[in-house]
Amino acid sequence: MDAAARARQDAAATAAAAPSPAAGGPLTVSSGANSATLYGLIDITLVTKDHADAAGNRLTTPPVSWFSGNRWGLTGQHVASGDLSVIFRLESEFESQTGEMDTPGNLFNRDAWLGVQSKSLGKLTIGRQNALARDPAGSAVYGDPYGPAKANLDEGGYTNNNNFKQMIFYAGSATGTRYDRGVVWKKAFDRVVAGLGYQFGDVPGSFNTGSTKTGTLAYNGDHFTVAGFLTDANIANLQHRTQSIGGNVQVTPLVRLNAGYFHYTAEQGGHFGDRKDNAWTVSTKLTPAGAFDYELGYQVMRAHNAGTAGGFVQNAYSDTSGITGVASGDRKTLYGSAFYHLDKVTEFYLAADHLSTTGTYLAAQAHGFKTQTEFGVGMRYRF
Repeated sequence: MDAAARARQDAAATAAAAPSPAAGGPLTVSSGANSATLYGLIDITLVTKDHADAAGNRLTTPPVSWFSGNRWGLTGQHVASGDLSVIFRLESEFESQTGEMDTPGNLFNRDAWLGVQSKSLGKLTIGRQNALARDPAGSAVYGDPYGPAKANLDEGGYTNNNNFKQMIFYAGSATGTRYDRGVVWKKAFDRVVAGLGYQFGDVPGSFNTGSTKTGTLAYNGDHFTVAGFLTDANIANLQHRTQSIGGNVQVTPLVRLNAGYFHYTAEQGGHFGDRKDNAWTVSTKLTPAGAFDYELGYQVMRAHNAGTAGGFVQNAYSDTSGITGVASGDRKTLYGSAFYHLDKVTEFYLAADHLSTTGTYLAAQAHGFKTQTEFGVGMRYRF
């Protein structure tokens, strides 16, 4: 290759790597059949909440971000043949208030997977990744008003750190809301989106211990989406299961309504018997013309005989082999937010939620107080 040709090639590569100043967003570099994208998100929230400790004191501080986990990552693909591509993602989460890793000593705690994708095959990924049930192929289209309206093959779903995040744990796995050692297949069949997920265990001599099996199915209508999932997990040789169904309706260009139901059961250690939860959620997203949108939601998590440890009700899909007590009652949360979108990558928001508890659930939430109220103001930027 002569010098002139090499200069033209370098210039083309530089142009491909440089995003438009007006567009912003991630940075992509391409070379032949290969491409890689550097991307990220920074979300900082100033939060004030009451009953922040056992004495009932108020706390005002920038904690872990309210809506989105702060992250940076690399994703890319290699076009192997025809429409078949090899794909990957490495994604790390950090805490904006301290700069620390979200999971100390774990660089790619959000994603570390490799896979293949084509129109005929769908998307097959292997490694650390979202639990399938929380994705847009499952409950992300109805779990709260912040997820997408339509089922798709992407990862993502639910908010980050607030009193209404707790619904996400019903869409979890043997390792929380993400799979370790996971294999996920998703495929779009015109309006139908199907998914299968399997998480391998890691206990020698016991293939099922630590494993998770999930199936999802969704249908995208013209102005609505219906979805659901089934999950079965083995945690310390105790069975945990969720059945869920829900969806959303775009009533008008202004109003989208979301609703969903979750039934969760878990075997528990000792002589405490099984846990049985019924939970439901309703929410709406308002998108008037202009730079603002608004969200409002309400959820109820009704727990029966839920295991406790350290004075708190355990989240769904926690290890229940060593619980020290049980609690029953409702965990109810009303929440809302308003976003101002400065442009496609930058936004400011106000958010609030109000938690209330009933029954013996009371002693295991909000430091023993019946209610807790949070207010947050934040800024979110994507690159």
